[in-house]
Amino acid sequence: MIYLPGLVLALAVLWFALSGQTSPFFIGLGVVSVLLTLWLAGRLRIIDRNASPYYRLPQMLVYLGWLIVEVVKANIAVIARVLGPRHAIDPAVVRLRTRARTDLGKALFANSITLTPGTVTIDVQGDKVMVHALVREKASVASFEPMDRRASAAADSARRKG
Repeated sequence: MIYLPGLVLALAVLWFALSGQTSPFFIGLGVVSVLLTLWLAGRLRIIDRNASPYYRLPQMLVYLGWLIVEVVKANIAVIARVLGPRHAIDPAVVRLRTRARTDLGKALFANSITLTPGTVTIDVQGDKVMVHALVREKASVASFEPMDRRASAAADSARRKG
């Protein structure tokens, strides 16, 4: 139960950020929804280190900064391909093996691929990820390795330490 205060704080902040309401009625609804969520999580016995978001925050913030830069670079590359004189689009599908071991790590990697323009995650099964890429030369396994390494480090690092 050591992770309960962090989970309460994260849920309350998320509720307030999504609702933005400050009237007593809505604050009361927020308290009820946070308490109900905590009760359900307790009944499911999922309040543990993985349910608590604050211990992996530094790694996630570093990864988010890196991902934003990659998304901007990919936007520029896709715009150049689409508006360029040759329209050099040559789609390909590639199957990757991810190093992520947790569901969070796999989801973070797959969603990061989909957020990056020119690539879409088609399927995730076990440690295999199928990706559709807009450009064949960018669809190599090696081109996704830095993202896989960083996503796995951000999501799975606490698991290795804890």
